Amino acid sequence: MTTIAITGVCGRMGKRLIALTHQSGNFQITGAIERGDCADISRDAGEIAGIGRIDVPITSDLRHTPQVLIDFTAPAALRHWLKDCRDRHIAMVIGTTGLNDADHAAIDQAATDIPIIQAPNMSLGVNLLFKVAAEVAARLGDDYDIEIMEGHHRFKKDAPSGTAMGLAQAILNSTGKTKDSLIYDRHGDDVPRHPGQIGMHALRLGDEVGMHTVFFAALGERLELTHRATNRDTFAHGALKAAQWLATQKPGRYSIADVLGLK
Repeated sequence: MTTIAITGVCGRMGKRLIALTHQSGNFQITGAIERGDCADISRDAGEIAGIGRIDVPITSDLRHTPQVLIDFTAPAALRHWLKDCRDRHIAMVIGTTGLNDADHAAIDQAATDIPIIQAPNMSLGVNLLFKVAAEVAARLGDDYDIEIMEGHHRFKKDAPSGTAMGLAQAILNSTGKTKDSLIYDRHGDDVPRHPGQIGMHALRLGDEVGMHTVFFAALGERLELTHRATNRDTFAHGALKAAQWLATQKPGRYSIADVLGLK
């Protein structure tokens, strides 16, 4: 049985992670963590998650040392937990988005001491989409225009989503392009498309869980690759699969593609 701690347990993802972790039977929850100013500190994590008492109190610190910590919080909180896990040799599954280059550099450094999976999207289907979209882009070449569109709920803070940026990066890597090729939300009176550009578009719509489409279009045909999440459980299940796999790995930076054997 894998011992696990979860941060941000009062958020939408945190509640589902607590519920599904407890229900799986493959994990022992040793930590349920929230900000110190959270009104639910000291309450039972299972009650907050809607599954009844599980005898795991919500705390603002990591009181035990689990094998794996799952973090779906915010960049500032991630930086704290990354250092704590590195100091205590705890593996990390990182689903937090909105990370900058310095954050990724810090993850690279921490991964010399602990195993880490960092992914902009924990869905197994989305991570297969990364691979498929990269392969399609490489095969079709610049004769095909590429546009990436994502949609999320109205409360999402970062845009484009981490998943959209992950799709873009996979395509850039496979085609030898750089981020200079990315064009964000065209506007103006004279903005024709130039060869090799990749358009990035973000929609914020009600309670949309997550939708991502990559368009490949030439004169005469169009190919669309779409993934749509219908509830957050798909992300939680992916994170738990990643955590169970990661618990037995050596230090290093991994991805969901490693978990799925796509590399």
